[in-house]
Amino acid sequence: MKFLAISGSARRASTNTAMLRALRAAAGADHAVVLHNGVGMLPVFSPDLEGEALPAAVAELARAVAEADGVIIASPEYVRSIPGGMKNAIDWLVSREELVAKPIVLAHASHRGDDMLQQLRIVLATVSARFNEEIFLRFRLMALSPEEIAARLAEEAAVGEMRAFLNGFSRFCAEG
Repeated sequence: MKFLAISGSARRASTNTAMLRALRAAAGADHAVVLHNGVGMLPVFSPDLEGEALPAAVAELARAVAEADGVIIASPEYVRSIPGGMKNAIDWLVSREELVAKPIVLAHASHRGDDMLQQLRIVLATVSARFNEEIFLRFRLMALSPEEIAARLAEEAAVGEMRAFLNGFSRFCAEG
């Protein structure tokens, strides 16, 4: 099963991106996790740029979504809301076919962010008939150094949680 993991953060030292990298490393032979951390590189959404004028970065994101069996989104919270880059990425995909029936789940790298997560759940349930809010992965990584995050996510219990998350998502995707 191939999953596209999208980080909603544009920050190089993002805890959400670090968590998605660890998820990719924890994936067993039955799962491939492809990381997309380029939401900050997408141009601001404009319907005038859809169709033949579609920017290459948007076409690449849409292609990655189309090639995946499911999408995992991990996003930080900015001012109790969805970060602009993440919302912009969703805006680019909302009028396209790739996301409509794509299985989508959330992961989160903080003990905070429930307001953003609720907003993201509403948006994703609107754009995909296969958004599943029950399958959810959360680690409390906020304020940890990159080294501490790597050590925490390499622990046997954390790897087990990540594998269980991927297995549950895989079963959901297979239900078709």
